[in-house]
Amino acid sequence: MKPIHKHPFRNFVKKAQKPLQLVIEDETEYVRARPYDGQAKVGDLLGFYVWKFKFNKQEYLIAYRPPPKEVAETAIDFEVEFLVIDFYKVGSHEKLYEELKRYIKEELL
Repeated sequence: MKPIHKHPFRNFVKKAQKPLQLVIEDETEYVRARPYDGQAKVGDLLGFYVWKFKFNKQEYLIAYRPPPKEVAETAIDFEVEFLVIDFYKVGSHEKLYEELKRYIKEELL
């Protein structure tokens, strides 16, 4: 799956220290290979998944939106390689969901 890194995601990674950047890169590679292993969200964040990982005893979350499972399964059957996974946000749990909802709302405008 081709990754698209949204603005909040890129900003966090850019400001993070190099060791955390490398861990985030590894975790996003894992998510790209297994996009439905994350925790599926419901309600306002329906269609989004969250992948959790730890770095220096701090838990971080990666919020992303893969293509619907039906589309992904069909694409695999036909060997289509244009599927996109959007990485929206990465950070600690505190305020992550609120900021993600705010960004989605702004993106729709």
